[in-house]
Amino acid sequence: MTQRLSGGPVLVVTKELDPAADLVVDELALRRVPVMRFDMGDFPSSLGLSVEHAAAPWAGVLADAHRSVRLEEVRAVYYRRPRLPTVSAELREPHRTWANEQALAGLLGTLYALPATWVNRPDVDGIASHKQGQLPVAASHGLRTPRSLVTTDPEAGRRFCREVGGQVICKPLMGGPLAYPDGRRAGVPTHLIDPDDIDDTVSLTAHLFQEWVPKAHEVRLTVVGEEVFAAEIHAGSDAARVDWRSDYDSLSYDVCTVPDDVRAGVLGWMKHFRLNFGAFDFAVTPAGAWVMFECNPSGEWSWIQNRTGLPIAAHIADLLSGEGP
Repeated sequence: MTQRLSGGPVLVVTKELDPAADLVVDELALRRVPVMRFDMGDFPSSLGLSVEHAAAPWAGVLADAHRSVRLEEVRAVYYRRPRLPTVSAELREPHRTWANEQALAGLLGTLYALPATWVNRPDVDGIASHKQGQLPVAASHGLRTPRSLVTTDPEAGRRFCREVGGQVICKPLMGGPLAYPDGRRAGVPTHLIDPDDIDDTVSLTAHLFQEWVPKAHEVRLTVVGEEVFAAEIHAGSDAARVDWRSDYDSLSYDVCTVPDDVRAGVLGWMKHFRLNFGAFDFAVTPAGAWVMFECNPSGEWSWIQNRTGLPIAAHIADLLSGEGP
């Protein structure tokens, strides 16, 4: 029998296994907020949708075998990297690809039409996730950013290194691991480069070069609504000092305060992109200057909460519920 949730539910749209989503669901349960959690990859095989538009906004039901919600009652959507809808394998090409696109448009388009709070809408995430757009907006809001070059021209890369006159790094333009044929997956770390090693392989794809920023430590600054939570990340190995993601075991953490100008700049950046959540990476120089590298609008945060006790999940739940703790 299907159990119907009522009283302004929150939709949690994510993979089956997601520790961050688990923490948010637990916090919503403490607030007695009804939740329907689902993965878009289960649509339409085991997740059904039926909505209608007349004079009022779209109204109808989203349901699986155990739960259902009236979509016109939904108060908020927490969206965290779900799978894409997948139709039955019985459909053959070209109809299967077409039907998958229809399923995505049917479900996600319906969710977009809801007058609900989002953390975050994936279309907004997509716009905000590109470093080329992030850095000028950051600078316009008073945040210090590293000098950067995106190029497919080897000579432009060598010229950039000469003009910087110091150490230069190369880093990915976007996230995503390398997927090997044997099933292994590995991230591509930031690395220091020797200008003499820049060769014609640069022309094979877009590369991001940046000036090296001397670091006393780094900061992961997580923003939820207008609340900011900052954790110092201290590297304990040479690899982690270049890219802390390459050696988690060597890291230590401390909670820190955010300078007023950085807080104002970050909140202005968030407002520009219409985001309710963002995970910012900063370096703090030996002189104490904060330098923004990037923001991941759907970045991981549960490990920071677990290491520092920062109440990130509680504030996400507050934002989704529209209520205090």
